[in-house]
Amino acid sequence: MGSGKRRIFSWLLFDFANTSFSVMMVTFAFPLYFKNVICGGDPSGDAIWGACISISMLLVALISPVLGAQADYSGRRKRFLFFFTLMSVIATALLSLSGPGYAISAAVLFVLANIGFEGGLVFYDAYLPEITSRRSLGRVSGYGFAMGYLGAFAILLLLQPLLSKGIELSNIGNLKLSFIIVALFFAIFATPLFLTLRDTKGARAEAAPRGEREGSIGSISRSIAEVGHTVRHIMSYPDLARFLLAFFFYNDAILTVIAFSSIYAQNTLGFTTGELIVFFMTVQTTAIIGSVVFGLVTDRIGPKRTIVITLFIWFGVIFMAILSQGKTLFYVTGLLAGMSMGSSQAASRSLMARLTPKEHITEFFGFYDGTFGKASAVVGPLVFGFVSSQAGSQKAALASLLVFFGIGLIIMTGVRTSTTLAER
Repeated sequence: MGSGKRRIFSWLLFDFANTSFSVMMVTFAFPLYFKNVICGGDPSGDAIWGACISISMLLVALISPVLGAQADYSGRRKRFLFFFTLMSVIATALLSLSGPGYAISAAVLFVLANIGFEGGLVFYDAYLPEITSRRSLGRVSGYGFAMGYLGAFAILLLLQPLLSKGIELSNIGNLKLSFIIVALFFAIFATPLFLTLRDTKGARAEAAPRGEREGSIGSISRSIAEVGHTVRHIMSYPDLARFLLAFFFYNDAILTVIAFSSIYAQNTLGFTTGELIVFFMTVQTTAIIGSVVFGLVTDRIGPKRTIVITLFIWFGVIFMAILSQGKTLFYVTGLLAGMSMGSSQAASRSLMARLTPKEHITEFFGFYDGTFGKASAVVGPLVFGFVSSQAGSQKAALASLLVFFGIGLIIMTGVRTSTTLAER
């Protein structure tokens, strides 16, 4: 395997590694463990869990652009990625010590773990334009998401014997062991990236004074000033600004679907823990297919057209979920959701890479992954929860997401991709 292929494969393995955290600790097992075991099923568990998600996402949204600019100036992107990855792995392992009555300590640990996971994505995604050519961005981005969903499938399959007895107090020993396995899985498969990839100093890193490249207070101040400059002048990049705004809305809806899928399936449709495991494994399968197929489609017809197609698929997903009265139709809905989830995320990352100037790659990905991506994860769940509580129906809350997809689609049609920032 050539050095170029090794670099791409190690990058893909990181997606394989970190998605194990996403599916187990954010989407499926730990949310139910937090509510049913740590909080003993008390309704306050929902409020605390929602606060954990919101706080961690807000913090990442605030710090990501500054850290991205600092990484561009220092030329040490891998060091930042290693720090956040290590923080997530350690905090995840420590969550195995949590139990009934330890809601606050478990909440703090989860916030740290999620900041590590989400913050690391900023630096991970910024490697994409460096490891492949511009004409292969969509394909490699799609492969990355496919590997991620394959990792999610693998961890669910691996932990199925531990989780099959239910996410409840009587199975607490197996549940705690599963969190340790998730941390090990993340650490082991993330390691090749740190052994293979090398940081390349961009123009800003080379131009910066030596003291600033070493991470001094001066470099951090300069990073903050640079972020302020970017915010003030982002409208000078109209297509990038339009895309980020569109991404904010449709990604908001996608993340809300992901966050509430297990709760909706269990509370509204009566899924058991075993059925949920099978359901999520099924979703990962179509997400893999969608990521690969639409990654190829993206390179063929362009990321903008691909995103528009996937947004129409999302409209179908929401309507099918609302109409679901039993488990069979919801399984079919999950298959379609998995395909559109992988394809829309892969195409979005590809378009972001095309629209971003190379000298600002990590900083702009900080806005993409951090400010816009994470902030949208705060707004969507709040709206979903509000509509659900006021209407007394989760189906009405699902319908509200059509507004977010619609706004994102309308704004997306105004994005021009014929001339990219990287070419200016």
